[in-house]
Amino acid sequence: MSEFKVNYKSKSNVVYRCLYHVVWTPKYRRAVLVDGVDERLKMILADVVTEMECDLMALEIMPDHVHLLVQVDPQFGIHKLVKLAKGRSSRLLRSEFPWLKSRLPTLWTNSYFVATVGGAPLEIVKQYVEDQKHA
Repeated sequence: MSEFKVNYKSKSNVVYRCLYHVVWTPKYRRAVLVDGVDERLKMILADVVTEMECDLMALEIMPDHVHLLVQVDPQFGIHKLVKLAKGRSSRLLRSEFPWLKSRLPTLWTNSYFVATVGGAPLEIVKQYVEDQKHA
């Protein structure tokens, strides 16, 4: 198993280590994250995470759900990151892959799962996210 260490981050008035495991699904849990949609979604999510100055620890796209392990500034908040990621990815993917529009009224459900990973060894959570394709 590889060494995986997350250091404390700091900004002008906060020092933090806030790691979140986030999962969300397409509407009706349809298996539409395939045929290039998955790879494009990875690029979009990486761009959003970088733009928001968060740290992407792990990302896996399954045909019917997304797993994201990310460190987020607590002043920015995980909700804002998820809202931006889902909104931008829905808009871009539906314009780049028109067949998504005919399969779904909207790409994502309104809900998502989020858990802090402070209680679990981080390497275990990271490995869980990375192993999703092989399960």
